[in-house]
Amino acid sequence: MDPLSSMLRAVRLTGAAFFEIDAADPWAAETPPGETIVDAVMPGSGHLIPYHLLTFGKCWVWPNGGAPIQLAAGDIVVFPHGDAHVVASEPGMKTVPDIDRFRAPRDRPLPFHLRMGAASGESSAHLVCGYLGCDRLPFNPLLDALPSVIHVGDRDGGALAAAFALAREEAKHDRIGGETVLGRLSELMFVQVVRRYLETLPAEETNWLSGLRDPVVGAALTALHGAPAREWSLNLLAGEVGVSRSRLAERFTQLMGESPMQYLLHWRMHLAANRLRDGSETVAAVADASGYESEVAFSRAFKKIVGVPPAQWRKEGRYGNRRLASSKTT
Repeated sequence: MDPLSSMLRAVRLTGAAFFEIDAADPWAAETPPGETIVDAVMPGSGHLIPYHLLTFGKCWVWPNGGAPIQLAAGDIVVFPHGDAHVVASEPGMKTVPDIDRFRAPRDRPLPFHLRMGAASGESSAHLVCGYLGCDRLPFNPLLDALPSVIHVGDRDGGALAAAFALAREEAKHDRIGGETVLGRLSELMFVQVVRRYLETLPAEETNWLSGLRDPVVGAALTALHGAPAREWSLNLLAGEVGVSRSRLAERFTQLMGESPMQYLLHWRMHLAANRLRDGSETVAAVADASGYESEVAFSRAFKKIVGVPPAQWRKEGRYGNRRLASSKTT
């Protein structure tokens, strides 16, 4: 499995379409910060990523305090860090977030259908708005590499346009399984948005996504993600990649901000955190699966990276993205 796919799986990316909005000018809607609504919208997720798909008309969107972005039919805007933002018919409009909307009864099928703006006015915009939930802790370099806002248009065709068209059709009809289809489509569209963003990165950019497209670092990431429990050494990894030890260490650290072995440690601890939280394995079993012969050595490394011992993470880990964040050490 390639590093991007394994990262998305490891951080438990889950999508859901939440609102279908039919709007008539003038109108405005404000989304509060993701951390304030994540428990209501996607319980069990540590982080919330809002997105908006404009299927008809035009509108504007901007993060609080940021510059407005005009959207046309076929555009997608994503807020990877869950920033509060406004979507409106014109720039500068303001409203108060309706928190009760995010507490809508969960026995109603998604997405919730909303009418905004003039009650009798002609529709000027139609949007499908939703969220992606994922883990932020203990390790999510993908999120760290993304900007606060990503705006993508795909009116010329391609995989993103095809997914967008299907999402538009699903949102129009209350079909059996529609909620699941829209959720999976939102995950697919997020991957395509990340790919598009990756294509725009300047050559001098240094982050996890830059590492993916670099021949040396990308090959190293593929090897580490493919066999995280292997008894890796810098020499062994360099041999797998086909470069010298010094070349690998220099290039990896330059783009990733840490050495290959330090990255491997973080990745192992994230996978271990998932096993502890989601399964019934003993700490010793998780230690062995993570490439550690000693439970003591594993527990020491886990606490150093995650901030709490393995047993505490297993007990509280399903809430760990928030409750344990204050105790996390670097």
